[in-house]
Amino acid sequence: MPENQVDRDNCTDDDPTPLQVLYRDDAIIVIDKPPGLLVHRSEIDRRETRFAIQMLRDQIGQRVWPAHRLDRGTSGVLLFGLNAEIAGQLGRQFEAGTVEKRYWAVVRGHPQPEGIIDHALTRQRDAYEFQGETSSHEAQSATTRFHCLATTELQVSIDRYPTSRYALVELEPLTGRRHQLRRHLKHIAHPIIGDATYGKGKHNRYFAAQLDCQRMLLACVALAFEHPISGQRIKINAPPSGEFAALLARFNWPLVPAGAPGA
Repeated sequence: MPENQVDRDNCTDDDPTPLQVLYRDDAIIVIDKPPGLLVHRSEIDRRETRFAIQMLRDQIGQRVWPAHRLDRGTSGVLLFGLNAEIAGQLGRQFEAGTVEKRYWAVVRGHPQPEGIIDHALTRQRDAYEFQGETSSHEAQSATTRFHCLATTELQVSIDRYPTSRYALVELEPLTGRRHQLRRHLKHIAHPIIGDATYGKGKHNRYFAAQLDCQRMLLACVALAFEHPISGQRIKINAPPSGEFAALLARFNWPLVPAGAPGA
């Protein structure tokens, strides 16, 4: 199936909001994960009953295996293998750093036009994760390239300044640490809007109450990887949608990831 085409052949009336399929063939399937959806069952929320793996399995009528993961609040390109071996091959590409990933985020303040964040991050583990004697807590190297795409300044005082500045940035993680983008943007004092863990509560509440945007404004807009069977370089784009897209339009910011692979 061609890139960026939605497969709705398997949709049923029982599921009025099927997952958007961006690409599918005999080996892999790629979806545009909505915000707020866990990739798989997790101790993060034991009460949750909807997961991307389960929903996609039911939607296409066969099992799927995730090749990577996105945080619950992050939307965008999510890649699955249609068997465990294929998913493993894809996962090794992520581990080797050969997968090109690009994200968009709306952040507080006006960052530099472009730059590289080279800041080691301590390893984060879930409370239920086993930690043996050989388990290291030392900080791991972490690098993110960023490019500022657009800025705006609102004539409203939210914090201690008379106006409030925001920016749309494109992010390319060159390493794959947990919560890397969110932690790196906090490190340079430009936290992501809607991030309840690393962001600024006052700005998050303003966007929710006044701009009708209650999600974390982070989305994986592009992914490029080698097809595990053909070896062809596959490039998938997924421009932000929903509340994210509405906010971009409100600020008159671009709606298409022009710098993303395959654009």
